[in-house]
Amino acid sequence: ERLYLSETLLAMVFGILIGPYVLDWVDPSEWISNKDVLSQEFSRYALAIEVMIAGVTLPKKYLMHEWKSVAMLLLPIMTTMWLVSSAILKFTFKIPFLHALAIGACVAPTDPVLANAILKGVFAEQHVPLRLRNILTAESGANDGLGYPFLFFALYLMRLPSGKAIGTWFYATWVYQILLSAVIGAVAGYIARKALRYAETAGWVDKESFLSSSITLALLLVGVCTIIGTDDIFCCFIAGNSFTWDDWFRIESEDTGLQETLNGLISMSFFVYFGTIIPWSAYTSENLLDPWRIVVVIVLVMCLRRLPTIMLSYRLIPAIRTWQEALFAGWFGPIGVSALFYSIETIKQLEENENSNGGRIGEIVYPIICAIVFGSVLVHGVTIPLVLMGKRVKTTLSVSASSVWNQPGRMMSFRNLSARRRGRNNDDSDSQANIPGIGIISTIDKGGLPPYVSSPPGPDDTKQDCEFKLQQTVGADTEESRIESRPDDGFSPITEVTFNNAMTTNRGGLYTVERNGSFPSAPEQAAIANGHGDIR
Repeated sequence: ERLYLSETLLAMVFGILIGPYVLDWVDPSEWISNKDVLSQEFSRYALAIEVMIAGVTLPKKYLMHEWKSVAMLLLPIMTTMWLVSSAILKFTFKIPFLHALAIGACVAPTDPVLANAILKGVFAEQHVPLRLRNILTAESGANDGLGYPFLFFALYLMRLPSGKAIGTWFYATWVYQILLSAVIGAVAGYIARKALRYAETAGWVDKESFLSSSITLALLLVGVCTIIGTDDIFCCFIAGNSFTWDDWFRIESEDTGLQETLNGLISMSFFVYFGTIIPWSAYTSENLLDPWRIVVVIVLVMCLRRLPTIMLSYRLIPAIRTWQEALFAGWFGPIGVSALFYSIETIKQLEENENSNGGRIGEIVYPIICAIVFGSVLVHGVTIPLVLMGKRVKTTLSVSASSVWNQPGRMMSFRNLSARRRGRNNDDSDSQANIPGIGIISTIDKGGLPPYVSSPPGPDDTKQDCEFKLQQTVGADTEESRIESRPDDGFSPITEVTFNNAMTTNRGGLYTVERNGSFPSAPEQAAIANGHGDIR
């Protein structure tokens, strides 16, 4: 927690240590004759549960409200990620482009298991806007199921004439697998939501069964979709969104800690297992899997697969508003469980079709994908600790006020040290006037009431470059800290405020000030006046 280390990284390292290449305590190949079957089914159910959780945790009618952002991430950006990854694989391993397209399809989706480990962590909760976390969660949940069209596009072109391959790809993949699974998920989620709400109102379901209903639904849909041959992963994500479309289940279950517990259980257990199955002996020059080629692929895929595309197109994605957010979204597009799942699916499809013309794909796809997943877990797992050690991160200004409400004479306020409009300088750097729309955050000597916020934001206030001073005075002692705020740097002036009403209780609360929230209404301000806690 203190070092912001990724749990999945620690789990993978532990798996490597206990695996057959180090301590040889655990060897999954001894459990079952075909280890690939175990790996694929483990990854299938891990993905199904994770994408269901991703769908359930999104806000009310999220896919409808953010359809532009989701469409941009799932169509042009994911396609670009696929093509860039395929080009890197082709030139590094000297394989035909169709073969590279099949392997590239495995790494095109972002992984919900690793994404949850990043987006639900302490660092993300403190430094990443909820809006950005939501869109990345939605992307990782949806694009896992959309890996099938990219994979089968290459596989059909390998074994069928081009015209027939495109036709088969359209109706067998897009219509039967994607569209049908979306319909099944939407209907199943709707029926499950109505049935659960009726059962809960009638008192027919206890708390434990209520909380586990989404997981039960995911397992049911995996079984149904596997039987009829549709996309079970995409179906579970759509079902999760439909299940919590009215936000009722999400609100009822968000404070239970169940989602976080399941995320930790799935990610830790899977990546311990993954650490034991990495085929280290496969990385030799005999099959052109030289270690240097593997390292080159990992570096190029991490740097070029996603980041440049997001940085160039983020202005077309409404949910990503600054280049700093684009940098975060572009870098943290992890490759994990879904890539392993699709690599084994590729091997399975090649074995089931003798005229697949797959060449060396069956031999190299699994080692390559395992190496890229290893690199993604390692790189993304150490990024945040390295950033924190290398520089002082600018964070949200946080002031603890819970222990000083009853001390008279204490005041906390934001003062304007220097402000200037874009294109017009203000030389009055010592001005102590309040910036319009910023508001004063202060305590008043009214029996120990917590802070209140005044002065709603003006329409042009986000265009200011400002430096604020937080001044705390208790008697003769004064503590002072500063925060710089510049739109071009992504740290815009604090002009809007959001509050978590569920936490504004007399036992303590957390009030959050953020750039893209909403200013509190009169009832919310009254709730603040009755609560105690911290203000951020």
